[in-house]
Amino acid sequence: VQLQASGGGLVQAGDSLRLTCAASGRTFSSYAMGWFRQAPGKEREFVAAISWSGGSASYADSVKGRFTISRDGPKNTVYLQMNSLKPEDTAIYYCAARYGSTWPRGGDEYDYWGQGTLVTVSS
Repeated sequence: VQLQASGGGLVQAGDSLRLTCAASGRTFSSYAMGWFRQAPGKEREFVAAISWSGGSASYADSVKGRFTISRDGPKNTVYLQMNSLKPEDTAIYYCAARYGSTWPRGGDEYDYWGQGTLVTVSS
């Protein structure tokens, strides 16, 4: 599976962005998808994940209620809608794919990773 993340940029606090992760290669519908982020000087952290069917999702407490993960099967694409952005959301955002029926929060459990897209939120 090849993953291509896009949609990052520079925004102000309170603004919205939608990240896109386009997948190619193997059967997209067999993979759970996740978004992770890494801020400068910090470790990578879980943001959100969605099941292979799109019927279930989980979120980090820090983004719950502000971010929404979704997927479009026919387009082989997963999205991260980010609203009410805060300066602490500034990070490189990565999408990841995991073959199977669970959508864990641990990055080590994902099989494929995209290259990342930078989100910068100014105060």
